[in-house]
Amino acid sequence: MKRIVIKFGGTSVGSAEKIVNAAKIAKKRLKAGNEVIVVVSAMGKTTNDLIKRSSSISSNFDKSELDVLMSSGEQISSSLLAGALIEMGVKARSWLGWQLPIFTEGDHSASRIYAIQTDEVIKFISEGGIPIIAGFQGISKNSGRITTIGRGGSDTTALMIAKFFDTDSCEIYTDVEGVFTTDPSINSKAKKIDKISYEEMLEMASLGAKVMQPAAVQKAMSNNIPIHVRSTFSNKHGTKILPEDEIENKKIVTGIAYSKNNAKVSIVGVVDKPGVAADVFEPIGKNNINIDMVIQNTSLDGKKANITFTIKREDLKKTLSIIEKNKQKLDYNKITHDDKLAKVSIIGAGMISNPGVTHKMFRSLADEKINILAISTSEIKISVLIREDLTQKAVKTLHNTFGLN
Repeated sequence: MKRIVIKFGGTSVGSAEKIVNAAKIAKKRLKAGNEVIVVVSAMGKTTNDLIKRSSSISSNFDKSELDVLMSSGEQISSSLLAGALIEMGVKARSWLGWQLPIFTEGDHSASRIYAIQTDEVIKFISEGGIPIIAGFQGISKNSGRITTIGRGGSDTTALMIAKFFDTDSCEIYTDVEGVFTTDPSINSKAKKIDKISYEEMLEMASLGAKVMQPAAVQKAMSNNIPIHVRSTFSNKHGTKILPEDEIENKKIVTGIAYSKNNAKVSIVGVVDKPGVAADVFEPIGKNNINIDMVIQNTSLDGKKANITFTIKREDLKKTLSIIEKNKQKLDYNKITHDDKLAKVSIIGAGMISNPGVTHKMFRSLADEKINILAISTSEIKISVLIREDLTQKAVKTLHNTFGLN
């Protein structure tokens, strides 16, 4: 008998009809001889609606109370799904994060799960029941308050449930048929990937693919938990996320990811001396702003430098303010910025052993007159910054160049 975690995303429980459909899937998996634990997200756009409600009260809504509010969405969907299973004659019960409990640490709205009490749920599944656990939430080990673990956090809840309950696999049910070579909405020639490595999936999720939360993929990778991404609305096989050594017939490039929420900042004419980059980025980091790509160019005489970096678009105003406050220390000539940019990335474990990928990528973009504004690389990905209005053209070009059509 296998023990499995099934996670249903917001689109999979977005209406009464969809909840009944999800219940049928859980019942079918139980009848197939599995011990089944279900994790649920909030219904549809519930979380966005709750954020709007808090904003109507205050532009600086208390974070601890916001967590209480935000966690209510999963309470609704877990109860409805449990009720649907009971109606079908299946023993079921909902659990909220604080009821297991799921213990967390860290800040409100961005906490981390570090322990889960399992005894009560294990007893329940041994009696043939299906526990429905609310994702995205837990209880702080320090304050005893309800906490949430970040947008898309139900994926992470499911993987941590899989870890602490020692399950054989984790199935993520969503509204797409699996992980695709790129976003089908901007390239109709995108193909479903049957198997993908943890490392490749982590890069794709971090670089814009929205199927999985990056933190969840990290948890799966560090605990060697197989993930199966499947559609709630079809019986197709989906995509398995596995260790690299379990994947055969590797392509050089597995997929193309993109994100459009990028901004570029250039600090022109700073004094080129040891520590200047640290002086630029230290106050930005202290304000919890993530830096992505960084380029530093030095003048011919070696006295001045230009430092260019990218951030998320929503952090641009705050970043410019921080730099301007440090103008006297940084002693720069001017700041320039652009927030109409996109990042397009190619990802593939096969790139490690295949030279020439960089040239092939850059040449194909140049042939389409797509100018590269910044570059970032790792062993299995190459990212370029381009004009936002060229995103679709770039994705289609690279998808064709690397044989993914």
